[in-house]
Amino acid sequence: MLQVLNCEHYREMAPAEIVAVLLDAGQYVCSERTMYRIMERHGQNTVRWQSAPRPQAPATELLATRPNQVWSWDITKLKGPRAWTYFYLYVILDIFSRYVVGWMVAERELAVLAELLIAETCVEHGIERDQLSIHADNGKPMISKPVAQLMADLGITKTHSRPYCSNDNPFSESAFKTLKYRPGFRRSF
Repeated sequence: MLQVLNCEHYREMAPAEIVAVLLDAGQYVCSERTMYRIMERHGQNTVRWQSAPRPQAPATELLATRPNQVWSWDITKLKGPRAWTYFYLYVILDIFSRYVVGWMVAERELAVLAELLIAETCVEHGIERDQLSIHADNGKPMISKPVAQLMADLGITKTHSRPYCSNDNPFSESAFKTLKYRPGFRRSF
């Protein structure tokens, strides 16, 4: 039975699949539960196929030695005047000085608005080609084609957080927490 479980054809299948395939072929070797017992006896009840583990992506290192070298941007929700209404605060920070270089409040979270904010902020601060890197998380506006195209046109290097890592944009997240937990911060707008 172990030979059947480990043969090339069945090696990547679960016992339930193996039983179904064998029954379709007109063979009954053993039950699904018996297959699990045999696999457990031989130490094969974990991942059976020989796939290499995924390499862990390194965290993006953001290092700025002068202003307007690396910016971080993100969007956060602000509660509106009624239940289930929100405003969206777009903020671009210079990570060297922690200065807010651009911001905007909007009723929606849209890539077009993000594109407008980034373009206006770059013009306002006189950003040259290949001078700036902008880091963001993996939100929809951040990874959108219009924003990516704008950054390519302006010669801006873009970096993003690793997938499923909510703490890879610490500069923007820290600024939002500082803003929202201040004693005088309004509960709604």
